[in-house]
Amino acid sequence: MKNVVCVNLGDACAGIEDHLREQGWNAWHATDLPEAQRLLAQASAQVGVLLLGHLAASRLTAVQQLLRSSPEVEWVGVFTPQALDSAVLRQLALDCLFDYHTLPVDWRVLDLTLGHAFRRSRLRERQEVSPEVINSMGMVGSSAAIAQLRQQIRKVTQSEAPVLIGGESGTGKELAARAIHQGSARASGPFVAVNCGAISPSLIHTELFGHERGSFTGATAGKQGLIESANGGTLFLDEITDLPLELQTNLLRFLQERTIHRVGSTRSLEVNARVIAASHVELSQAVAAGRFREDLFYRLNVLPITVPSLRERLADVPMLAQHFLQCCRADRHRRPVQGFSRQAIASLMSHDWPGNVRELFNRVQRAVVMTDQRFITPCDLGFSVKDPSTGPALDEVRTLAERNAISLTLGRVDRNITHAARELGISRMTLYRLMDKHGLAHQMQ
Repeated sequence: MKNVVCVNLGDACAGIEDHLREQGWNAWHATDLPEAQRLLAQASAQVGVLLLGHLAASRLTAVQQLLRSSPEVEWVGVFTPQALDSAVLRQLALDCLFDYHTLPVDWRVLDLTLGHAFRRSRLRERQEVSPEVINSMGMVGSSAAIAQLRQQIRKVTQSEAPVLIGGESGTGKELAARAIHQGSARASGPFVAVNCGAISPSLIHTELFGHERGSFTGATAGKQGLIESANGGTLFLDEITDLPLELQTNLLRFLQERTIHRVGSTRSLEVNARVIAASHVELSQAVAAGRFREDLFYRLNVLPITVPSLRERLADVPMLAQHFLQCCRADRHRRPVQGFSRQAIASLMSHDWPGNVRELFNRVQRAVVMTDQRFITPCDLGFSVKDPSTGPALDEVRTLAERNAISLTLGRVDRNITHAARELGISRMTLYRLMDKHGLAHQMQ
C-alpha cells in the first residue's frame, strides 16, 4: 500500500488529497503541525506532501523539526513561487525535501515525482547495511571495484603462495589480509599483524625472530618472535618497505626454507606460516631506488592484489558512512543522531578522500560526537558550508541520490539488469539510459 500524508499549512492546493486517492494512494490530511505529527506516528507513510504558502521563519523552524522527526518519509514540497523568496524555506528544501514543485501544479510531473519518492522510500527501508554486505569478507560496499577485490580475494584464498597487497594509505589493506586469512584453510590458526614501520630498528630483529636467554644484555629469558607465533596461520607484514635491508635477507631465507633462527641460537626452527605483505609504496620503485631487495620482491609478488582507493569506489561512500554511523552509535557514543542531511551526503560524494576509508571513518566519528542535531551536516563532518544561494541545487542532490540508488541496487542483485529494473520500478531501457547518464555502465563489465 502506498501511504502519503498531506500537510497543508496554507491551503496552497485544494483537492490534492482527492487527486492522490484517484492515483491509488492511501492519503491522510493534516492542516496543522500537531495533527501532522499524530498522523505520521499512526499512518506508516512512505511519502509526505508539504503544502506551504507564506509562513513566518519561526513556523518554518517548527516545520523543519516535523520533517526531521520522520526520516523514513520522503517529503515533496508544493509551494507558491513567492514562498521561495525565503532563505529559510530554501534551506529547508535543501536539507529535508526529496523534491519540490511550485504552483500551479503540473499533475503529471507531480505524480512522477511522488512515484520516485515512493520507490526511494522503499529503497531506504532496505538501505540499512545488510548483514550479508557487512559479513562479505568484512568489506562494506557494492561497487564494481569492491566486487572485483572480493573476487580476487576468493581466488588467492585457495593458494598458499605469498600475497602482496598494494593500495594507498587508509584503504583497508589489513582488512583485505584478514579476509584472505579467514577465507583460507588457515582460518583456525593465528593471524599475526606486524607494522614494520612501527617497531624500533634496534628491536625489530628480536621482535620478528625472537631470541634465546642470555643472547644479549638484559635477555633474562627466551622469547618467541612474531614469525614463530604465526605458526599454523598467517603472518601479515604491513609497510614491508620499512623493513631494514639486513632483515630483508633473513625474511627471504624464511620464505625459501620455512625456517628461522632466534637471535643467539644455532638451532633452526621450522615455521609453517603464510606471508601476506602490504605497502602503500610501489615495491618496484623501492627496488629501483635500492631500498628493497629485488629477489625478495619477486618472492613476495606471487599473488598481487590492489585495494582500490575511495575515489575509485565513490558509490560506496553513503553505505560506508551509514555503516560507520551505526558503529559509532553502537559504541560508547549515545547520541540522538538519525542520519545524514542531503547536504552532508552531497559533501561526502564531492570530496576527494585523500585519506580514503580511514578519513571517512574519522569524519563520521567526529560528527557523531560533535553534532547537536539529529541529522549530520557538512559542518559536522568538517566540510566548509556554502551560502544557501550558491550551495548544491536540489537537482544536483537528487542526481547523486539517483546514482547511489542505482549503484546499490545493481550490486545487491549481482548486476542483473532485469531484477534491478524491477526493484527500482523502472523499465530495462530506462535503467540502461540512467546507467549511461551516471557513468555506471562499467558495473556490467
